[in-house]
Amino acid sequence: MTTFSAHGLQQAGARRTVDHRSLAVRLADAEGALTAFLERWSIPALRVALGAVFVVFGALKFFPGASPLEPLVEATWGVLTFDLVGGQIALVLTAVIETTAGLLLISGRFARAGLVVLAVAFVGILSPIVFFTDQLVTAAGPTLLGQYVAKNFVLIAAALVIASRVLHGRTGTR
Repeated sequence: MTTFSAHGLQQAGARRTVDHRSLAVRLADAEGALTAFLERWSIPALRVALGAVFVVFGALKFFPGASPLEPLVEATWGVLTFDLVGGQIALVLTAVIETTAGLLLISGRFARAGLVVLAVAFVGILSPIVFFTDQLVTAAGPTLLGQYVAKNFVLIAAALVIASRVLHGRTGTR
């Protein structure tokens, strides 16, 4: 059995072939749309996520006993300030620095200032690697505290990605 169509004679039951070129074009269009979406939103999302991490972990330090890092924070401030700053003052200062950096990053408008505050915070955050290596790494490997400090390298990398966009000065993405 045969049928006639606008395109000429066609056998009944014949399968319609897929136009691979149009499928490739549609896939390329979808990839282009995804790329545009990622270029627009991935770094702002990273900026907000990094800011949120610092707000949450910084805020914990406002409440005595809430942060598992209290002894390390106090000891680090002691070393960095030649024992001029320590105890609860060290925790509050750290909380202020970290939450301020986080809020500035989240705002977007003040992300440059947030990156500067974050750079200051990273000095203190990474100092235990030099001053308290024995508490961070043992013969068996990194301690839980060491793992906690090591994860900051990912946060630093995230801050560098954000800085590349913010310092580039693209409007609407800061």
